[in-house]
Amino acid sequence: MKKNIYHGSADVIRKPMFGRGKPYNDYGLGFYCTEEPDLAKEWAVDAERNGYANHYVIECSDLTILDLTANEWTILHWLSILLENREFDLPSPLAREARSYIRRTFHVPYKEYDIITGYRADDSYFSFAQDFLNGTISYRQLNQEMHLGKLGRQFVVKSERAFDRLEYVGAEPAEKTIWYPKKEHRDRKARRDYFDMDKNRYQKGDLYVISMIDEEMRVDDMRLR
Repeated sequence: MKKNIYHGSADVIRKPMFGRGKPYNDYGLGFYCTEEPDLAKEWAVDAERNGYANHYVIECSDLTILDLTANEWTILHWLSILLENREFDLPSPLAREARSYIRRTFHVPYKEYDIITGYRADDSYFSFAQDFLNGTISYRQLNQEMHLGKLGRQFVVKSERAFDRLEYVGAEPAEKTIWYPKKEHRDRKARRDYFDMDKNRYQKGDLYVISMIDEEMRVDDMRLR
């Protein structure tokens, strides 16, 4: 099974190198891509810089793929990986206890996989996750917010074996005057929806992280599905 994937960057990258990059990305070291070329163009630019959507083909037939949006996983599994790799502002004892609880209870052996697909924790998604840890929003609200704004899914090449499968196809320029406003609009929409009180208001029975910790809620609890 071959997949077309795209990496947004300031540079043309013909040969991605295993072991390079920033270890504090969402899922640790890896080559971060998307299956959507337009999304790669948004990720490639900023307000001051043009970029490229680098295009690759990868043969996935016998590679192991962790799809964090599949039914067997919850948002808390995604969050446990994020907590291992990203820096969070956790000012309260509750938030720090929540970090320990989620990493302990919802651990995923993600480093064993060749490829990971899942949410991208850009500014909006990251702030939603942080609010949950601080007890500001419920588990239901976190699930709801993760689907706002269509901020995009990542396709992350993790293992050396997967890197060896990457075939460079080409690179398409991404102009900042076109793609940066689209990127900003996507993020603003997510934040606007987040603060829409009709969507984000408390509902009876909402589950907050403090209750999950007190009950020692486990992965198989049906309230998480």
